Amino acid sequence: MAKLHIKKGDTVYVNSGEDKGKTGRVLQVLVKKNRAIVEGINMVSKSTKPSAKNPQGGIVKQEASVHISNLNPVDPKTGKPTRIGRKEVVNANGKKTLVRYSKKSEEEIK
Repeated sequence: MAKLHIKKGDTVYVNSGEDKGKTGRVLQVLVKKNRAIVEGINMVSKSTKPSAKNPQGGIVKQEASVHISNLNPVDPKTGKPTRIGRKEVVNANGKKTLVRYSKKSEEEIK
């Protein structure tokens, strides 16, 4: 399976669909389905039965997954959507690590 360009906790920009132009934080990445759940994006209404957590039951709004191809990470410097690159960096104790960086500003994405 290919490496994905987004991770849980990233701030992403929505490229297409009903929520085009919005940004949100990634709550979960569904690797096998190539999808992600983004905070406040692709909201759907779901009917729920009464439970201990929700004694009233009824209709609950929640996020549905979005395909990863419709998401772009946000550049930490400019706040605009960017593409991702990977490069090896040698840290202080001489160990090589692979880091993601923004193609626009060359800034490392944490």
